[in-house]
Amino acid sequence: MSDAEENPVEETEEDGETETEEEEYNPNYQRIEEEYNPDYRKMEEEEEYNPNYQKVEEEGEEYNLNYQKVEEGEEKEKEYNPDYQKLDEEEYDPGYQKGEEEEENPNYQEAEEEDGEAEEDTLAGKESPEIEAALAEEMEGQAGEGQEEEIAEQEEIIVPQEITQAMMSFERLTIPGSHSVESGVSLKKQSGSRSEHVLEPEGSEVFELSQFEIPNLDQNGSEEQQPSGELGKKTHQTPRQEVGPEKGAWGRGKRVSYYLNPDGKAAGPKESLVSTTTEDALFKKDDSAKVFPLTMTWAFGWNSSLPVFSIRDGNQRVLLYVCAHTAVIYDVFQNKQHHLQGHANVISCLCISEDRRWIATADKGPNCLIIIWDSFTGIPVHTIFDSCPEGNGIKTIAITRDAKYLATISDGKDQKVCIWKWTLAVDTPACTLDLNKEYGFQNYLIFNPTNNKELVSNSKTRAIYYSWYEEKNTLAHSAPLLTEKTFNKLVGKFSQSVFHLNLTQILSATMEGKLVVWDIHRPPPSATFLGFPYIKPCKLVHLQKEGITVLTTIDSYIVTGDIKGNIKFYDHTLSIVNWYSHFKLSPIRTLSFSKTPPSPSTEKSNYPPDCTLKGDLFIVRNFIISTSDATVYHLTADGTKLEKLFVEPKDAICAVACHPYQPLLAIGSFCGMIKVWDYESKTYLFSRVFEKGLGVQSLTYNPEGAILGAGFTEGTVYILDAMSLENEIAEPFRYSRSSVTHISFSHDSHYMATADVNYTVALYWVVVRHGQRVWEYLARLRSHRKSIRSLLFGVHLDSNEPRLLSLGRDRLLIEYNLLRTCKDHLEVLDIHRTDQGCYPTCMVWYPPLTKELFLLICNSGYKVKLFNSTTKMCRKTLLGPTYGSPIEQIQLLPVKTASELQKRYLVFINRDKVGLQILPVDGNPHKTSAIICHPNGVAGMTLSYDGCYAFTAGGHDRSVVQWEINLSALEAAVSLGGEDLTPFYGLVSGGREGQFYRELEDYFYYSQLRSQGIDTMETREVSEHICLSELPYVMRAIGFYPSEEKIDDMFNEIKFGEYVDTGKLVDKINLPDFLKVYINHRPPFGNTMSGIRHSFEVLGYTNSEGKKVIQREDFLRLLLTKGEHMTQEEMLDCFATLFGMNPEGWKSEPATTSFKGAEICLEEALPDEITAEVFTTQILGLTISEDSGQDHMVSEV
Repeated sequence: MSDAEENPVEETEEDGETETEEEEYNPNYQRIEEEYNPDYRKMEEEEEYNPNYQKVEEEGEEYNLNYQKVEEGEEKEKEYNPDYQKLDEEEYDPGYQKGEEEEENPNYQEAEEEDGEAEEDTLAGKESPEIEAALAEEMEGQAGEGQEEEIAEQEEIIVPQEITQAMMSFERLTIPGSHSVESGVSLKKQSGSRSEHVLEPEGSEVFELSQFEIPNLDQNGSEEQQPSGELGKKTHQTPRQEVGPEKGAWGRGKRVSYYLNPDGKAAGPKESLVSTTTEDALFKKDDSAKVFPLTMTWAFGWNSSLPVFSIRDGNQRVLLYVCAHTAVIYDVFQNKQHHLQGHANVISCLCISEDRRWIATADKGPNCLIIIWDSFTGIPVHTIFDSCPEGNGIKTIAITRDAKYLATISDGKDQKVCIWKWTLAVDTPACTLDLNKEYGFQNYLIFNPTNNKELVSNSKTRAIYYSWYEEKNTLAHSAPLLTEKTFNKLVGKFSQSVFHLNLTQILSATMEGKLVVWDIHRPPPSATFLGFPYIKPCKLVHLQKEGITVLTTIDSYIVTGDIKGNIKFYDHTLSIVNWYSHFKLSPIRTLSFSKTPPSPSTEKSNYPPDCTLKGDLFIVRNFIISTSDATVYHLTADGTKLEKLFVEPKDAICAVACHPYQPLLAIGSFCGMIKVWDYESKTYLFSRVFEKGLGVQSLTYNPEGAILGAGFTEGTVYILDAMSLENEIAEPFRYSRSSVTHISFSHDSHYMATADVNYTVALYWVVVRHGQRVWEYLARLRSHRKSIRSLLFGVHLDSNEPRLLSLGRDRLLIEYNLLRTCKDHLEVLDIHRTDQGCYPTCMVWYPPLTKELFLLICNSGYKVKLFNSTTKMCRKTLLGPTYGSPIEQIQLLPVKTASELQKRYLVFINRDKVGLQILPVDGNPHKTSAIICHPNGVAGMTLSYDGCYAFTAGGHDRSVVQWEINLSALEAAVSLGGEDLTPFYGLVSGGREGQFYRELEDYFYYSQLRSQGIDTMETREVSEHICLSELPYVMRAIGFYPSEEKIDDMFNEIKFGEYVDTGKLVDKINLPDFLKVYINHRPPFGNTMSGIRHSFEVLGYTNSEGKKVIQREDFLRLLLTKGEHMTQEEMLDCFATLFGMNPEGWKSEPATTSFKGAEICLEEALPDEITAEVFTTQILGLTISEDSGQDHMVSEV
């Protein structure tokens, strides 16, 4: 028996103390209520049973269609709506609780007595369920007769678009007889500082009538919702309205929604989905409607650094865990997942309320969020934006037992503790505290389960006790320094802390197997203010030999988990009661107990005896165990049954591969594990764990699907049987000294090529030995100077022979001659440079949409280039997807039928997103779509054989996400973006009617005059084209200065644009085509200072002032000797023009041909040291934008 049970008098005193404090907090309740609500006094005098009844009567006449028929009597009202009292219960602040949580209402006792009398009257007049049902059916029939006429009258007064605004003032209105619609589709929208959620029946449109979703925190989430035919039994607990500056948005009654039928008429009101849904409804929702091009359908793996929580146990076994930036609710028995998506950064911490109803998740990174979810519906009921303005994010989070308050500690050098009243829908914390750096990095936080105003946190070296004085907006804290001298013994590093069961002490566990016991010294409640509470170390208990990793309390037990996998239970005196040590588990990470209390012992029970002298049965709740090796177990206390739920990789996942014709997915991890799943049935099939030190870096199936090639982090290459993962070769290949990053098979499975971190390409082939086909090493070559980005097999056009190409960050595209390759000699066929400034990131064979066969290569400048597969000439440069980072990997989406061959799609990944691209690529931004898949970086991607799914590996977040592809949604977005040039007009400043486009037209037609001669007297020929020779001048005139190589690429793109079809070269271009060429070739984000500074960092040195500079002599030498170098005359002419000594357009304008260039002294015109800023502003004459939120842009004055 706990101390609270043994000393009920003390508990009563605490309750009295709480009431006294709360009365001081708001002594003017009645006066405030009268100011806030003029009808308050009248309502108090006239309404004892329902304080809101009069208001409903006055305000609801226009909107409650059945009001007049129900008004005949209060007793009739109860018969018509059996949930009448229940609805009244849920009208108010969800944070209300009976007993010591009776906040901000000094008149509570009087109200309780009045409500108690009303309850007796209500229960006395309650009819049998049969009579109630008959009366309800009769009333519904009467109400339905005039319903359409009344709706029509409402529509004449308020049009549907105005319903939301017109009804805002009626948020408190509770309409009897409204029911939830579970068959509707729940749509989520996060806007501003709150989340809006709409329950939308099929074929209807919803209009919300209240600002906020009001979660009912007083409702016990473990109890089933009462049937609609029963009255609520706790009407005496109905709280008064909470009044105060922070209470304005909450406690105003039920949320009411009106929706429109397909014919546009307003139908009846609907209750909130959050307030009406039961806990078993989450996995019954119909998610068949896919409205996004990519939809997350399954998450493989989980973040084993974060806890796993038990949400439901028994008939349903439901878990909560984190996968990258998504919280996953997993039903073990049904093998279903529901994903809580809303974070843009990786989730760093999470917690769950005592009743398992409310889930809070937080992330760390830019624009970090705290989101509170309803576990019954999966709806985010509130979002806190900018919870950490410093951008560090949240390290740890805790929630009170009644779920009214959240507490967070930020993640950064300067940590901050914040307490949030999240039920009030506010974006600022109620109280904050900046922690001293001497306290260490606080990584664990928990509330006192019986007092919302007390918390404890700890770092590895310091525990902190907090006491929150809400009325003073103060968070007092005590953090005594604990050293080895305190107890003259080694204490160890702290792991977790909890409040003792007696509530007067705090326990802190250490990695030395010890418990530090802290006494809480609270000032007497009756005394005047003598100071804040504080803690003092009083005892060091050497509890066990093993380091304690988990410390928690449940019922009357203190529970520990340690590094040896042992789980031990102690009583309040720290005497051991029972333990589980025979399971041989890995180090315990988290323990989560079922919310369902243990069933009492019966004859069929098989509870083990405890280890006390009495030998009583050890009865405890079932619980979930998660270990450091990413394994999750369920332990059933009755019978001590340990069930392994799932085992996932504990290290980074970089390798994923799909079988070429079966729904199989292979996942490889750095921990040496390869797991194979059936991704259609979401079933684990088989796995293999390699010896320690072998981490899987790359996986690829051969085209026949018979073998699986695996590359490892230390350079080993295995060839495995695809269906058993057994070795296909006697010994693995060990010809590489570093991680094998790429594996590729030829189309006939005769060759296999690998690439490693040391820029080496290795080739293997199949030979026949003793009548059997065996794999042998052929040759290897260090062909690149920088990392290899792609390794690709192809087929020669004039034969069926394979060809092999590699692409490196050194901008080299290398093709190998397989026919002339022999043992230990890998022959190179040709080498081509793909880019001048940017580096390539990946390549793929372009599908045969045209007569010409292309290689598609993406680069770091957000460009997609098409190269002729034979000549390697750059035939087109196009603007690729611009989603924050360049494309890192790209694959062609497989097709199912021959009719789909002319409509192809690409799937790509960049740093943190996965996306789709419609082919052919033409620079249209509406042809692409992307979604965040792994905020900390995508490590790999693969596609299903039928093109229905994409899979992304998250690297260090230890997860693989399955995405369902919906091409019709992407096609719809393209059609909405417009046709012809409409999408491209939006990519230039001002669009079609803007100043930029008008200037472009002027330059375009002026170029025609130049080509015909400015001074000619001949008749002008007005044309829609300009000759290609004028293209560079027009490009430079509108602010784009391409290099000579880029100009050649533009000429080739235009000249040979129609050559394959017509056999003719093109020597002119019209304005629409010119606009497309300009948009596709220009830098996607303009000229930025970061690019210029990067050049100075590469070419310059650091001067005495710490700035990157280039000496004047070195600067001039670089212009004359490096890159597309100038002649001496060209350089002097350029500087003379830049410094205004030559007329603008000199040597290119006919009017200036007679002008002789001015002489310039560069030693006088240029400073000795040139910085990036001097080069930009003083030499080039450009201006630097002052937008501090982005990279500074440079532009012409």
